[in-house]
Amino acid sequence: MTATTDRPLDPASASEHLRFVRRIYQMRTLGLGCGFFAVAGVLYEDGAPWWLWAILSVNGYLWPPLAYLLASRSGDPEYAEYRNLVIDSAMGGVWIAVMQFDVVPSALLAVMLSADKIGVGGWRFFARTGLTQAATCLSVWAILGFPFSPDSSMPVILSSLPFMLVYPLAISSAAYGLARKVVRQNKQLAHISRTDPLTGLQNRLHWDDSATATMTHCARAGKDAALVLIDVDRFKEINDYHGHLIGDAVLRRVADSLHAITRMTDTASRIGGDEFALILMDTGREDAAAIAERVRKSIEDARFEEAPALRCTVSIGVAPTGPKTISAAMWMRHADAALYRAKQLGRNAVAVAAE
Repeated sequence: MTATTDRPLDPASASEHLRFVRRIYQMRTLGLGCGFFAVAGVLYEDGAPWWLWAILSVNGYLWPPLAYLLASRSGDPEYAEYRNLVIDSAMGGVWIAVMQFDVVPSALLAVMLSADKIGVGGWRFFARTGLTQAATCLSVWAILGFPFSPDSSMPVILSSLPFMLVYPLAISSAAYGLARKVVRQNKQLAHISRTDPLTGLQNRLHWDDSATATMTHCARAGKDAALVLIDVDRFKEINDYHGHLIGDAVLRRVADSLHAITRMTDTASRIGGDEFALILMDTGREDAAAIAERVRKSIEDARFEEAPALRCTVSIGVAPTGPKTISAAMWMRHADAALYRAKQLGRNAVAVAAE
């Protein structure tokens, strides 16, 4: 449970807290609406006075929207909603005592109120609300003179069925929805952690994994692959002369060229500031060189609206797998050597590692 503060919540936190309040409002409306009938069955049998029926009606049908209103207008909606949940437990204790511990509806109230508290705030919150429920139950029971009538008649059992059936299904459905949301968020986080935000390509972490996996696959299956390293020529000068916004546009243009030629089995990554890597599966030396030349030509032909005079080029090194390529690190060294040779040739060139 979070502690309340005098500082206003930031918009993102406030929105998340309000979603929490709305979720609890839906569950409270359903739970108290069904619980009304469970308690009403006992009150009807006992010939309860009108004012007790009035309190039950207010608790079952007016309290949920009132609790929502109080929490949603609070400076800290989440804290206010936790307070409302404590009130729910306290009222549960009151009704258990009023029903004289009629076993079926009393057990339902105790169990359902405990289940949703554990689901919302864990065992510590359950312990707090459980103590509140027990305290109010004992206090009301003492005021009433300790009446005890645990036997449940068939009408009372039947009136408890809506609460017994509908609310657990609702709790299970809500838990399933939250679990699905957590799975989706974990997938999104995994994607974000492996993706370069500027270009949308895989980042260096993913490239290291892909290179190692590719080497293992090629060794086991006898397949060919090629590593293409791409370096933007004089990228520092582009940034210094045209500015970082144009530099970013250049990097995105390189990424677009890689996206355009990448197949499902290939992996395109940004592995450094202006360095890119492309793993081509089932691709031999000549085909890899031809693909690298297409990338080089595509970038050479690129034009930038913000800098019409800019002509961007890249140097590319290609390293096919071979008998001397026994690790991902060695594969990278071969491609690096080819890239260095492309720069020695005057840049804006493609060089292929020696056999």
